[in-house]
Amino acid sequence: MVTNAENQKSEGVQTVAVIYARFSSHNQREESIEQQVSECRAYALANGLKVIEVYADIARSGRSDRRPQFQRLKNAAKKGTFGVILAYKSNRIARNMLNAMTFENDMDKLGIRVLYAKEEFGNNAAGRFALRTMMNVNQFFSENMGEDIKRNQQDNAMNCRANGPASFGYRTGEDGRFEIDEETAPIVREIFSRVASGHKFVDIADDLNKRGIRTRQGNLWGKSSFAKIIKNERYIGTYIFNNVRIEGGMPEIVSKEIFYTVQDRLANKKNPQGKKRENGEYLLTGKLYCGECKSYMIGMSGTSESGTLHHYYVCNEKRTGGSCTKHNVRRDVIEDEITKAIRKYVLKDDVIKWIADAVEEYQREQDEESEIAALEMQLKDVKAALKNLLKALEKGVTSTTVTQRLIELETEQSQLTATIARLKAEEIHLEREYVIAWLESLRDGDVTDKEYQKQLFDSFLKRAYLFDNGRVKVILDLLDEQEETIDLLLSEEYKDNPDYARSCKVYSGSPKKDTGFFLCLFCCI
Repeated sequence: MVTNAENQKSEGVQTVAVIYARFSSHNQREESIEQQVSECRAYALANGLKVIEVYADIARSGRSDRRPQFQRLKNAAKKGTFGVILAYKSNRIARNMLNAMTFENDMDKLGIRVLYAKEEFGNNAAGRFALRTMMNVNQFFSENMGEDIKRNQQDNAMNCRANGPASFGYRTGEDGRFEIDEETAPIVREIFSRVASGHKFVDIADDLNKRGIRTRQGNLWGKSSFAKIIKNERYIGTYIFNNVRIEGGMPEIVSKEIFYTVQDRLANKKNPQGKKRENGEYLLTGKLYCGECKSYMIGMSGTSESGTLHHYYVCNEKRTGGSCTKHNVRRDVIEDEITKAIRKYVLKDDVIKWIADAVEEYQREQDEESEIAALEMQLKDVKAALKNLLKALEKGVTSTTVTQRLIELETEQSQLTATIARLKAEEIHLEREYVIAWLESLRDGDVTDKEYQKQLFDSFLKRAYLFDNGRVKVILDLLDEQEETIDLLLSEEYKDNPDYARSCKVYSGSPKKDTGFFLCLFCCI
């Protein structure tokens, strides 16, 4: 349509053109930007038009006009510097009919013609009708394509087929369903296991990077790399896409027990990423007592005249101005000696075998007293109630009360399932041979290594009392309410002389039972 505004434009402006091109990433068979521009330039040359600029949107859908270059083109049109907009085809302007007609109407008011290099529409009623028809066809094609994509995705979801890239640890199989990637799945299991065991995110990331293992995108791991992994229910076999959730819809990489154990740890630990400890760590804090006044001994450090930093334990009663005169003890001396005593006493063949037998007996007792059976019976009742409600709905019985009850039962079922899984995780059964193998592996540790010391203290040490005559009363946390005691005798030089000599004498008796021992044992193994 020719308007008054167009007639008022100079003939020079009427022959000035700009090109608009668009490429959508959803259809890789569409003509490239370069091809569209080339065809438009050829059209301009054949029709005496001078092209002054090209506007191109790359990987932008034509269903919306929210395209950067398209909006820039509309703003430039208001300046009156060109009289023609060239496009390869009408579907480059828009696939939405309303947007296309609105754009054409706006340009018509500005006296700007919209022409198409591969679609010839005359400036008459027949031509405009053909243009409208083509715009409608474009919109119909776009809407149908969108509906087809959604329909295909929904069909894929209901059949547990992939609708996008696989999560780390999986790959898409030939049948379109997810399958375990045996190369990366062990890394997923390792991550869950280490988080469940209390490892810091930063330490896990450092270790994976040192081993040359990369994320799904090929990047280095960081302490924030694990959030999506450890919360991803797909790893316990739940297929998820939009509002579709199918239990058992994909292969399980980690057990529900360890998955819910990790969720519980995340929910109850403020900083699961953790912080690295400084060199001034005192492993006996909370377990070492003054033998003279029974107060805690706390870790402190000081610098000698030579400038050397020393770490030691001091009686808290003495430190706060009390009457106790207990000498300070060098941190490394007391920690090393208690480590050697624990290893010498606990890691003997007869004690190891006895501990393994006691573990088996303890696990049998726990199974008998477990509350899982009651919860599973409760879950069975909930499932039966759900089944009855679904039957009622199938028969046409509907009401707000029925719907609300259905929601309540589904919520209760989900909560019971998670609780049972967590309880089963806490009842992990340890094979006797595995317990023996783990205890035997501790024999070869370096008694001066802090990680090794921490492992023995956490597993076996209940508390220790240090006396001024060098005697140390070590109380082990083994298998009964009765305490097992080891007596050590340190050289007097442990107090102040940096070139101290060490001596240790162990008095041992028969081991006894202590149920508090098992929690540390399970965590360490």
